[in-house]
Amino acid sequence: MFIDGKRVPGEGNAEFICCNPATGREIGKFREASPAQIETAVQSAVRAQKVWAAMPAEDRGRILRKAAELLRERNDELAQIEVEDTGKPISEALSVDIQTGADAIEHYANLAGSIAGEYQDFGYGFYYTRREPLGVCAGLGAWNYPLQIACWKSAPALAAGNAMIFKPSELTPINAVHLAEIYCEAGMPAGVFNVLQGERNPGAALAAHPAIEKVSLTGSAPTGRKVMEAASPRLKEVSLELGGKSPLIIFEDADPEYAARLAMYANFLTQGEICANGTRVFVHASIYEDVVNEIVKRTEKLKVGAPSDPDTQIGSLISQAHLGVVSGFVSRAREAGARVVCGGRAVSVEGHDGGAFYAPTVIVDSTDDMEHVREEIFGPVMTVLKFENEDEVVERANKSDYGLAGGVVTKDLVRAHRVAANIQTGMFWINTYQAQPMQIPFGGYKQSGIGRENGWDVLNEYTQKKSVFVQMKPEDLPF
Repeated sequence: MFIDGKRVPGEGNAEFICCNPATGREIGKFREASPAQIETAVQSAVRAQKVWAAMPAEDRGRILRKAAELLRERNDELAQIEVEDTGKPISEALSVDIQTGADAIEHYANLAGSIAGEYQDFGYGFYYTRREPLGVCAGLGAWNYPLQIACWKSAPALAAGNAMIFKPSELTPINAVHLAEIYCEAGMPAGVFNVLQGERNPGAALAAHPAIEKVSLTGSAPTGRKVMEAASPRLKEVSLELGGKSPLIIFEDADPEYAARLAMYANFLTQGEICANGTRVFVHASIYEDVVNEIVKRTEKLKVGAPSDPDTQIGSLISQAHLGVVSGFVSRAREAGARVVCGGRAVSVEGHDGGAFYAPTVIVDSTDDMEHVREEIFGPVMTVLKFENEDEVVERANKSDYGLAGGVVTKDLVRAHRVAANIQTGMFWINTYQAQPMQIPFGGYKQSGIGRENGWDVLNEYTQKKSVFVQMKPEDLPF
């Protein structure tokens, strides 16, 4: 763990083992934070936050920019850790995970000095507003993008003058500590960014702690409800980035080859372990067979292999337990009458006998009420569905408890914007998928969460507005 500027071993009762999911081999043993250590981390953050918030915003920005530089300098080293921790391909980790984390920190470093209030003159007086930090915030991370998520949560919080206590997933605990060390090396006061390890207990304690002013979670909808419940007695701020079952709609004027490649990108990146993935691929009946054939042809050529191999396109799922979850969804899809046209099985990779590899899978002949069409699988499983017209597909796309993301492929941009306006999701792409510059707010509708990551919106969520009124003329008081 990392508390008040230094690494410390956990002192809690529970011990957990971190394994490389591609080999099943142990990376290290971790003991979770004890209640006393949680309290130490909170008090450290409370003290440090006052120092950090009192610094000129531009100085905070300089420290954050230095942290982004250090991340980029150590890209290869941190990417290798990410690969061993998550099982994802090294090609992705090198080009995406660390780089996008550094991008987030740099982006909010540049905005730190732009957080400002408003002013209005009434003649007899005027008012102004102040954007003030909330105080100490808790970030609860997920295991699919451990470092990136730690950066996405901490960068705007710290730029706004808050401190953060971050708890990574117990499945991927390592790189958050490296990030904490980088922040300190860049000049951040000890205690501004602390890291607690553990499974449920530390996160639950932070969500309920009276000194924590906001909790930001990336995780599942059930976990999100528990966080909201724990935070509700003190009415603290909560932002939740949760699951999805996003639609990708391919109209009849789309190029079948491009549409197929985009559908694969929307489903198989990071072994399908992305909450925004377009796992319900709706294809117009007139090009359905062409698109399905192209998807199958290309999917069968994807390389499932060792995450350390630069040519690997599909790495290991996060654990053997999750492999069982994904496999179970596909088995039940078959039992329900759907047809698996490629994949649908675990894969052995030479030299990785304990790995959790699953072949990229395409399912057809499904109905909207089937479990694998309704529920988030979080694996390399794509369902392709046929539709006849725009009104029908919009209605079907919206019949979901989730509303995180979606996309459309069409040459008709009027239709594209019309569909974008009518799909109930927080993020929508036209003729692309997965594009996520830091300037774009990201978050969900419905059971996909509340609040936003990224964009200017998140700075508003990490600050509170104070209105100050100044009377400039004597007033006739009734008392």
